[in-house]
Amino acid sequence: MRDPVTAFVALGANLGDARAAVLQAFEALASWPEVLVTGRSALYRTAPHEAQGPDFINAVARIETRLSAPDVLDALQTIEHRAGRLRPYLNAPRSLDLDLLFYGDACMHSPRLTLPHPRWRERAFVLHPLADVWPQRVGPEDLARVAGQAIERDVAAGE
Repeated sequence: MRDPVTAFVALGANLGDARAAVLQAFEALASWPEVLVTGRSALYRTAPHEAQGPDFINAVARIETRLSAPDVLDALQTIEHRAGRLRPYLNAPRSLDLDLLFYGDACMHSPRLTLPHPRWRERAFVLHPLADVWPQRVGPEDLARVAGQAIERDVAAGE
């Protein structure tokens, strides 16, 4: 049996009740076989970055899993599909978007999956919630790099 790996998943949505979609995605992730959610960031409201539509609700989950990285990706895409995720065009608004950011210390590049996620350091909507669950990974220089991107803790979520 494979040893557990710590992985980090970005969650986001900007269609319908985005807050509810992200909270339901946390629950779906926690109920997935071989996945244990060990950390949840606060929810953050962000303006679309390289995307369109209304504001996003974003978060990051820290998980422990015995699944391989491609199997985690399959699980994330299944959860997205069940939430009604469509991909009509690049950067379209999303009912749910789940991205595998890190899978242990794995570095991989394939047509399906690149780890670590290639743009994690470019996005406030990833860095701020990631800092909640993995503060040693996000440095002040990372946050300074994205300081111009609008982001706020979603106080309506009671986080």
